[in-house]
Amino acid sequence: MAFYKDERIALFIDGANLYAAARALGLEIDFRKLLKEFQARGRLVRANYYTALVESDEYSPVRPLVDWLAYNGFNVVRKAAREFVDRDGRKRVRGNMDVELAVDMLEAAGWADHIVLISGNGDFRRLVEAVKAKGVRVSVVSTLNATPPMLSDELRREADAFIELTDLGELVARPRRDTAEAEPDSGD
Repeated sequence: MAFYKDERIALFIDGANLYAAARALGLEIDFRKLLKEFQARGRLVRANYYTALVESDEYSPVRPLVDWLAYNGFNVVRKAAREFVDRDGRKRVRGNMDVELAVDMLEAAGWADHIVLISGNGDFRRLVEAVKAKGVRVSVVSTLNATPPMLSDELRREADAFIELTDLGELVARPRRDTAEAEPDSGD
């Protein structure tokens, strides 16, 4: 799908989904490059990054990234993740940002020409359908090259265009390192 220089673009990043897809592909996203890539494709009006954070952790590898994003052109939407113990006695964390992303994306359909959703979550299929009904073009960024694929077939079919993360990764990923995988960082 083509991008047009005069169109208003809104970027919606499902942080957990992007992290999982990039990790499955062995990519480390450089968020500065990601922002510049979509600024070059049109008039990037908003770049939202959605994440849940465990508030009780003194240090989380996500926290420096979230801070960097907030100071460098991203609107970070976050909420506290819920901690619980499963029936096997293991500590688990749950922090779903789907509703927040969906509400914000529907609101953006009132002013955006093109929405880029970075997520492969099939739960967003109906959201994409609703946004398209408002006359907004929707591109989905995810990957089919991971095992298993990180993109729902229903979401891919509903979107106006699909952008393979491995193709985008050539433009927005850091060069691969020979060392063991590092924790996500800010993009500095």
